[in-house]
Amino acid sequence: MKYLVSKSDKTLKGSIVLPGSKSVANRALIIHALSYSPYPIENLSDSDDTRVMEQVFNSNTNRFDIGHAGTAMRFLTAFLSQIVGEWVITGSDRMKQRPIGILVDALNKLGARIEYLENDGFPPLKIYGSHLKGCVLELDGSVSSQYISALLMIAPTVEDGLTLRLKNKITSRPYIEMTLKLMEQFGVQHVWKGNEIRIAEQKYKAYPFSVEADWSGASYWYEMAVLADEVDVELIGLRTESLQGDAVLAKWFEQLGIQTLNTEKGSRLTKNGQPLPKYLQLNFIENPDVAQTFAVLCVMKKIPFHFTGLETLKIKETNRIAALQDELAKFGAKITEPAHGELKWDGTFPLEKQAVPEIETYHDHRMALAFAPACQSHGSIAILDPMVVTKSYPSFWDDLKKVGFEIKE
Repeated sequence: MKYLVSKSDKTLKGSIVLPGSKSVANRALIIHALSYSPYPIENLSDSDDTRVMEQVFNSNTNRFDIGHAGTAMRFLTAFLSQIVGEWVITGSDRMKQRPIGILVDALNKLGARIEYLENDGFPPLKIYGSHLKGCVLELDGSVSSQYISALLMIAPTVEDGLTLRLKNKITSRPYIEMTLKLMEQFGVQHVWKGNEIRIAEQKYKAYPFSVEADWSGASYWYEMAVLADEVDVELIGLRTESLQGDAVLAKWFEQLGIQTLNTEKGSRLTKNGQPLPKYLQLNFIENPDVAQTFAVLCVMKKIPFHFTGLETLKIKETNRIAALQDELAKFGAKITEPAHGELKWDGTFPLEKQAVPEIETYHDHRMALAFAPACQSHGSIAILDPMVVTKSYPSFWDDLKKVGFEIKE
């Protein structure tokens, strides 16, 4: 299946209800379960990742297939390790290639018993849930922050609590901060000094909770706003005061000509009159999920760039470094990887352009989401496997139609 996406004018006007943040929702679901909360969580994302988590909590089986949902795999591995019983957790073929050994090793040091059912270091897993006893765990801070968040969320339920000592540079720090802030909202205190996070054994408290709108999802609307000539779009539910690290986008896009105004319902995007930069240098160490948005946008607006902090992109839903290089080549751009975790473009188009590029999505929602707006600059583009967007933004194609995009099967 493929969608042909186009837009006949250069205006972007309308009101869009953004999905709830799946990053917040997935953490809230774990904490909600650990606090034995009687309150329903409001504004839960209807993304695939969040639905998978909900299904696990509402199921009466001990075997779970979480598909492509990496967050669910990591968070549930830690959660199930301290729920008495035998559990099996598996996923898609790509999920079976995504490493989880660092988290499993850490949990086993706490007294968990987790076995690999196929390849060492990778799902599927067999988990024998049991009583866990805390200690000081040393963890590489430069690996996925989801390992760290998974351990932090179960820390209050572990006997004697838990101390995490993080080595090396911490990637995606805002996601760790988001986890700790959510835990605070449910009554759990922590101490973070230097590279050490200490959480004592304590009880979560149940509270009513509503999930805020998703800033990663908002990034594609900011991208569209830069690519349009006239902009007046309101993103319902989006707050600049946010738990999400990606809220920094409001500042980042100021230099790309977009201003964000708070409204009663959310945030309004308009042009601020700033000229586009002649060169863009950004470090995505804390915001890796929006790297694709910026790479596509820069090529469409002919802005040379040098991006760093992309070390985790190769272990996402796909190898996002290679995917960006391959798909942006279809627009004539040769993207280089000068060092591990970096992408660079000199602003030239030495490769042969395709008249109607067919964008491979590689089972990665963010490839479809980031490339669809490119039709505003390039003309018609085709998106293969377009329903991959349901992983994080199920209403995306309908939302594009509301502001004048044409989408044909």
